[in-house]
Amino acid sequence: MTDSTYRRRLTEYEIQVQDLQAYIRSLEAETVHLRKKLEDAPKEFMVLENKLREANRQLVQAFNQNEKLVNALYESREQIQSLKEEVDKLCAPPSTYGVYLSVNEDGTLNILAQGRKVKVNLHPSIKPESLKPGQELILNEGLNVVEAAGYEIQGDVVVLKEVLDSERAVVTLRADEDKVGIIADPLRPQKLKVGDHILMDSKSGYLLERLPKSEVEDLTLEEVPDISYEDIGGLTTQIEAIRDAVELPYLYADYYREHKLAPPKGVLLYGPPGCGKTMIAKAVANNLAEKISEQRGEKIKGYFLNIKGPELLNKYVGETERKIREIFMKAKEKAAEDVPVIVFFDEMDALFRTRGSGISSDVETTIVPQLLAEIDGVEGLKNVIVIGASNRQDLIDPAILRPGRLDVKIKIERPDKGAAVDIFQKYLTADVPIHESESRQHGGDIQPTLERLIASTIEEMYALTEENRFLEVTYANGDKEILYFKDFSSGAMIESIVRRAKKLALKRYIATSQKGITLDDLLTAVREEFKENEDLPNTTNPDDWAKIAGKKGERIVYVKPLMGEAKDKQRTVERVIQTGQYL
Repeated sequence: MTDSTYRRRLTEYEIQVQDLQAYIRSLEAETVHLRKKLEDAPKEFMVLENKLREANRQLVQAFNQNEKLVNALYESREQIQSLKEEVDKLCAPPSTYGVYLSVNEDGTLNILAQGRKVKVNLHPSIKPESLKPGQELILNEGLNVVEAAGYEIQGDVVVLKEVLDSERAVVTLRADEDKVGIIADPLRPQKLKVGDHILMDSKSGYLLERLPKSEVEDLTLEEVPDISYEDIGGLTTQIEAIRDAVELPYLYADYYREHKLAPPKGVLLYGPPGCGKTMIAKAVANNLAEKISEQRGEKIKGYFLNIKGPELLNKYVGETERKIREIFMKAKEKAAEDVPVIVFFDEMDALFRTRGSGISSDVETTIVPQLLAEIDGVEGLKNVIVIGASNRQDLIDPAILRPGRLDVKIKIERPDKGAAVDIFQKYLTADVPIHESESRQHGGDIQPTLERLIASTIEEMYALTEENRFLEVTYANGDKEILYFKDFSSGAMIESIVRRAKKLALKRYIATSQKGITLDDLLTAVREEFKENEDLPNTTNPDDWAKIAGKKGERIVYVKPLMGEAKDKQRTVERVIQTGQYL
């Protein structure tokens, strides 16, 4: 290698070295710059991160705001739509109602609208099979069905006379006019009975609903009352008589047939008020149901049809007779279930007075024959018992009281001393609080204490003393008689005396903490009861009052109160020729 070549190469190497040194310096400078940027990078990163976080928060706010705006816009659209619908409804012509009759093969409907039978089209959204006979439909202005409605809830009340088939029935209108009606779909599954009250749409002739028979049902057809003969005091003889008349024919029907003995059709309980006529009738129903249950070995429910005489009276001709027919129809329905039914006519004289007496408006001229026909019709029935109760049996038509109708007449007397003891024992029992001073006299034994209290109270009630003088009555023949309070005692009065005594004991217990009834409470209750009844007989017709109170015999023309000082002088009452010839 020549020297020039060596130098040339050396020069080249030097130049390369210088270039490399310069490159190294530039790298070092760049390294310093990068190190500086690296030191500043975390700060920039944090700044960028903060900016990103703020951008995200603003984005969330913007999204929420956008949601609110979308919801507000949606609600506004709905409000606008509903307002538009309301405006359309207000501007729309009125809809017509029609009653569905039947469907045709081509999908059209036969309906009754505005008194005309028309054939209309059905909206596609309504299925023909969903429509029922008698259902109301809503029609548009083109008389096309656009909506299905319910059933009519008002109309005429008619009485079912006969069911022709599953779709038609004969009904009776108020004026006894017959009409054929179509049975609506809701009524078809029900078992309709003759005499049912039905709601009828007079426009379409559809029978829509079976109504409760209020006129008869309100006469309280109820299950047997929970009253037994043990709850009745002082009427042992009468209870025995009615048991023989009512229970024996139903418990021993075979023996009656063997002896060819017909059971009585009815029983009349008569006597003064408050002596237990209604209680006996209820006890008959209860006891008969129990006896039949024991005989058959299963629980039998009897029914007690309580007919209050004045409730049946109606100012429209024929309405009272119709109610009587419905009463016995109801009795027949229940008797068909092989259960005992008691038909009890309370205040019988209000309905079935003697025909031609002139006491009332002569409505009995048709009412009495109706009852006679129904009672005679009971002969072939089983488990039906007719019981009547009255304070004035002398006003009842003799045709009703003759044998073969109300066969058995049982007088419910006012209680004597022995009967009064029995009645007191029903209300003044061992579970009633007795004052310690009373029971102490018998060593704390309650039963002798009660017997002494009852005996002393009855002695006070039935004593023929000056204090107990009640009335002086003068008869038409001039005879006079002194009547005492014992002559007007009743089971209701005894119950009232015991109730008054309990109230006196309760007030003393509240005031002084002394618990229990004393003899003074019972005697005070007797005097208060007598005092309250002092002015009751001062009526314009004392003879009527005396007969209702159970005093029979010669007609009374004068009455004078004797309790304390007589406040009224004797009064003359206009002479009456025959009983019941005055109002």
